[in-house]
Order: sequence, then structure tokens, then C-alpha cells
Amino acid sequence: MTQHESTTAWRELLDTLGSLDKAFLEGDRAVSDDRHIADGYRMLATTLGVALDNYLFAEPSRPIWIEVNNPYRRDRRWGGDNTDAYYYMCPVDPKRRYRISGNRGDSVYFSVTAYNEPAPGAWSDRIVALVRDDDLDFDADGNFSFEYGPTDDGVVLMTRDYQADPATGRPVSWRIEALDEPDPIRHGDAETAGALRASAAWLRTMFAIVPLPVGGRDDDKTLGHEFSQGANEFAEPYQVPDANFGWSARDACYSYGSFVLEDDEALVVTHRPPSCRFWNLVVWNQFMATHSAGDGRCSINGHTAERNPDGSVTVVISRGMTEHPNAITTLGYPRGNLAFRWILADEVPARPQVRLVKLADL
Repeated sequence: MTQHESTTAWRELLDTLGSLDKAFLEGDRAVSDDRHIADGYRMLATTLGVALDNYLFAEPSRPIWIEVNNPYRRDRRWGGDNTDAYYYMCPVDPKRRYRISGNRGDSVYFSVTAYNEPAPGAWSDRIVALVRDDDLDFDADGNFSFEYGPTDDGVVLMTRDYQADPATGRPVSWRIEALDEPDPIRHGDAETAGALRASAAWLRTMFAIVPLPVGGRDDDKTLGHEFSQGANEFAEPYQVPDANFGWSARDACYSYGSFVLEDDEALVVTHRPPSCRFWNLVVWNQFMATHSAGDGRCSINGHTAERNPDGSVTVVISRGMTEHPNAITTLGYPRGNLAFRWILADEVPARPQVRLVKLADL
């Protein structure tokens, strides 16, 4: 019986899927509660869907935008998402020309970033090009159009669309068309095998990153794993460089932290936002995923937060919800991760300050 290459690749993909849960069940990165174990399997399903969309079903000469993050889709919570933004990806051929068009909707910031791919399925390590809203011309109705390509190695496009309030704002509408004749359709054995192996490589990379560690508390050295800082604090913010691993935004500054909270505790986070187009603070589980916007208030942004008289912003994070106007919730999670992002900041922000308090003392 002839063994097809796609059959071999399919079985390799199944073997990969069958082994990746070791990342969160065993070893130094094993998670410690049943919710995170369940989240691990959801993350496997989510990233498998994204990988197959971008490798098995993609046609770079017949491009379509693939929705990879959406504030309301529970099957698109991955990769450092947030509840204020819509993200689309589109694999493209670097030798081709494309026209990208659409309508800006109610976006407070949007952009298209082109990334390289060091090998099939490997995550980007360099930003190739960036087009953002203030580079474009709009008509009276908010419509835009521009051409992209050819480039040396920009093979994946990612859009970002940040909304002040996704519940009421109109997201950017996106269209893309190839300006050259499409390739013949050929879904053969070799092409399918290559796509399945690229999908498996994508999955392996994701689970080489997650689950994220959670730092230990000063009052409990047994919690958490090795981490650049302890729980209940943030690292120094940084500006994303052009040479970068993954799908970070070139216009962004980031600061990451983690939390370990009892039922009767809260984190009081204070920071002074620099002048910027957009910022938000997001609660993640250890798989860099937040809950859907309709599940609970798990993030807050510069358009919804109330400022202090001195211009700073104080956010209260707890396992439930408090009455503080800038309260967000971990939805009962006792431990997890936190992420600040600032878009088009005029300077790298100062490190956010954190106090661990009892709820009764708020």
C-alpha cells in the first residue's frame, strides 16, 4: 500500500496534539488548578483552528482575512489577546501585489503589519512593514485604500483595530485582493503535507511559550515558578523593536506582570499614562488569554477609565468585582497574568505601581 506524504504528516500532527498537553501538566511549567488545565485544552483547540486556517486552508494568491481575535468569540482567545480589539491575519505571497481597502468605522487606532516567517509554521522574528491609519487618506465616509507589495519576505499580514468600547463601536471593515493572476489551485499530496507540518510547527511554538509563569509572593515562597519578578507586580515597560519574536505591535509599549490573590484580597494598580492613542490593562490566564467581553469586565482602557485629579489612573483587580469605578475581575481565578499596552506613546511609560490590600480596606 502506498504511503502518502500527507498521511504521514497528518499522523505527525496527531502525535503533536497528543503530546502538547505535557507543557501544562508536567514539569516546571505545570499549572496548579483545574481551571488552567481546562484552559490548556481550550488553547490547544484554539491554536489548532488558527493554524489550520492560516496554513491548510490559506491561498496567498486568493487572499482572505482570517479573524484570529475578537472581543466576543470564545474560540479566539489566545496569543496575548484583549477585549478591546479585533485582529485579522492573512498569509500573502511576498512576490505579489495586493490592494487593501475598507472603512475605518469607530476605531481609535488601526494598522496593518507585515511579518516574516523564518520557516514554514515558524513564528515571525522581524517586522517587515507597517501601515497605520495616520498614513492613509480617507474619503468623507471613512473609506480607505492602499497597495501593498511586493516585498522581500513579508508573508503574513496582521491587522489591529482598537475600539474605545467594542460593545458600541463599529469595527474596521477590511478587504484584500491580489492584483496579479492567481496560481492554479493545487491541493495535492505534497502541498497538503507541507501545510499540515507547518500547522504542527505553529502549535509547538505556541506551547513552547505557554503556560506563562506566575511569580511567587513575598509571603509564600512555595507559589509560582522562576520569574523575572514576583507575583503582584509589573516589569519595566519596553518599546517593541523591529526585531521581535511573535506578533507584537511595532507601535506598542508593553509591561507584563502576574497575580496571586486570595478571595479577600485585591491589587491596587496605579500608573500615569503618557500621551498615547490607546492604552489598556488586561487580565490573562496563564495561556495569554482573557475572557470574552461579554463574560465580565476583565480589562480597562484609556477611554473607559476614570482618572485621578493628578492625571494618574488607579485600577482595582480582584477575584470578584468591587464598586471601584475602575474595577476589573479575574473571574475567580486565584492566579494568572496581567498585561499593560500603550499604543503610540510619546515616551516609554513609567513602571506601574502595585499594592496588595484586603478588600475590607479598599
